[in-house]
Amino acid sequence: MKTIFMGTPDFAVPCLKALAESSHEVAAVFTQPDKPKGRGYKMIPTPVKTAALEYGLPIYQPLSLRKGEDAENATKVLRELAPDVIVVTAYGQILPREILELPKYGCINIHASLLPKYRGAAPINWVILNGERETGVTSMQMSEGLDTGDMLIKRSTFIGENETYQELYSRLSEIGAEVLTETLTAIENGTLVPEKQDDSLSCYSPMITKEMSSLDFSKTAAEVHNTIRGVTGFAILGGKRLKVFASMLTGESADSAVNGEITDTVHFGVKCGDGKIIRFLEVQPEGKKRMKVQDFLRGNKLTAGTILNQEV
Repeated sequence: MKTIFMGTPDFAVPCLKALAESSHEVAAVFTQPDKPKGRGYKMIPTPVKTAALEYGLPIYQPLSLRKGEDAENATKVLRELAPDVIVVTAYGQILPREILELPKYGCINIHASLLPKYRGAAPINWVILNGERETGVTSMQMSEGLDTGDMLIKRSTFIGENETYQELYSRLSEIGAEVLTETLTAIENGTLVPEKQDDSLSCYSPMITKEMSSLDFSKTAAEVHNTIRGVTGFAILGGKRLKVFASMLTGESADSAVNGEITDTVHFGVKCGDGKIIRFLEVQPEGKKRMKVQDFLRGNKLTAGTILNQEV
């Protein structure tokens, strides 16, 4: 089949690679415009653009598909290419009806959740924040609603107790490539059985904000742990910000301590709102590099009874 791929971040790269290395023709790749980054504001290509260049694929980077001259030109290109199907994976732009209805087989989206749960922009973060034990990838026939189209192929996976957002993100990106391959094969064979989504079972996963990373030790140890896993947490230690990238639940209790109190100076254990102790595993002190807690403790002596987030 003649395909067009639309995607932007590294999550979409395994899907593009699977498509480029398949028997399907990739007529073009659409991705977001390059963005300035760093002190020198050097223009950085998206991960999908970098991968597309490696395969020698035609690349288009319109500012918008919905309005303006860019949108008109993009629609013209798509019409001229006349794809059988458009594959969309974390593209970052909303497709208008004109484009959704253009391909013979419509537009197929690879979404990182088990729809209809966790529609929206940040499903991987929210399954972890909410303490879900299972998630997956769903291929979907795109419609004008937000992730409301018919479900095509689903693949589920269990979430590890200590698995972080980045770890799950990487795993789901590879699963997404498998789901895409299976979906396109089913389209060719005429074996797809689309399934309507039950809106009553849906939930929304909005964009992540910086404020969500602030660790609240009045919450349960599990909730604090999920915040660290889901968005990377931070706490204030000695008047300075300490990022926390990884943690574990100990099952230990310290009922006499106050919330946020350091109860274990050997393993950096902290008491949470349910009396349980959470242990930090990987941190980044303000102005320094990310490191294992053992390395942090070699240069930073903790004092039992110190309370995190307390003003100095």
